[in-house]
Amino acid sequence: MIGRLNHVAIAVRDLARAAQVYRDTLGADVSEAVPQPDHGVTTVFVVLPNTKIELLEPLGAQSPIGKFLERNPDGGVHHICYEVADILAARDRLVKEGARVLGDGQPKIGAHGKPVLFLHPKDFFGTLVEIEQA
Repeated sequence: MIGRLNHVAIAVRDLARAAQVYRDTLGADVSEAVPQPDHGVTTVFVVLPNTKIELLEPLGAQSPIGKFLERNPDGGVHHICYEVADILAARDRLVKEGARVLGDGQPKIGAHGKPVLFLHPKDFFGTLVEIEQA
């Protein structure tokens, strides 16, 4: 069911600084920052030959990333994202197998302009999982 690893998301307090480190220290190709108000984050993508790193900074007082950074002051890995061919079929299979979909269970448009869903971390060994339609 799951396809390739789309990205690993890292929550950061200072998006500009994090982007600079990836660009200048590691020599990575780094995108411009893009606000994602529907998700309460601003994102930057670090493009690698085989996947991406998504850097997340809180956007607004109710940002889930802000809450994550309260618990993890230094930032850190927030979630991993896998591609799926059909997000609704994947959701239905996951629910049938006992996985919990966060929110109302309906896909939202993610940072890549494609439908996404998040899966409860307690069902995946403490890791928040995002699935994105390929």
